[in-house]
Amino acid sequence: MAKLTLEGLRKMREEKKQTMALRDSDNKDVQMVVGMGTCGIAAGAKETFSAIIDAVAEKGLSNVLVRQTGCMGMCHSEPTVEVVVPNMPPIIYGNVTPEVARAIIEKHVVGRELLDNHICDKPAIDIIDK
Repeated sequence: MAKLTLEGLRKMREEKKQTMALRDSDNKDVQMVVGMGTCGIAAGAKETFSAIIDAVAEKGLSNVLVRQTGCMGMCHSEPTVEVVVPNMPPIIYGNVTPEVARAIIEKHVVGRELLDNHICDKPAIDIIDK
């Protein structure tokens, strides 16, 4: 195992700071919550979470809060990701692979359009005419 240098430690600290900044709620108006119960982890939620973190960082989306939670109660659709974007209904996506996670970032978070083929839950209030 190679020895860490002071410069290597500084670089590692900066990388971790950037990762942790994604979990800081200050000045964030978009929220993504990944179900990380045992069923989600078994279905690949860790890889999904990592893909979301990477995509948010690659796109430089400083307004996106990425969090994890326990089981969302939809074990049949794991991994699940809830997305809350201003002026849009909160959506829970199911069967979110890393590829789907990147599509959610691109289409839902950036493009403000839903990925219909992965929606698990959409509040009924959005389909009721007033």
